[in-house]
Amino acid sequence: MSVTSTQKPKQQPEWTADIDLSATELFELFGDEYTRRVYRTITEQPRSGRGVAEAANVSRATAYRRLNDLREAGLVRTEMMLCDDGHHKERFESVATSLSISLGDGIEVTVDAAD
Repeated sequence: MSVTSTQKPKQQPEWTADIDLSATELFELFGDEYTRRVYRTITEQPRSGRGVAEAANVSRATAYRRLNDLREAGLVRTEMMLCDDGHHKERFESVATSLSISLGDGIEVTVDAAD
């Protein structure tokens, strides 16, 4: 089945104070094994929700819940795709190119975003 893009990806804002995950929020988000598995699959390559579920070996409901959490955190963007058969698919892509947490004089969270 062939898939073509019907629109450009929704623009995510630059990684600034407007999208400011605290260390606690980042730990809570990635403290979940399923979230880590789902996120890892979309860092490898953009995928549909079904593709994420298959690659992460989780149910589709679990994949979509984790993708929505990641999107709300500003770490995932989506693009609507139109298939040859007329159906639409949402494709999920990682926004962050790296995530790091430093422990020292407090906790510092650094997220580098793709251009």
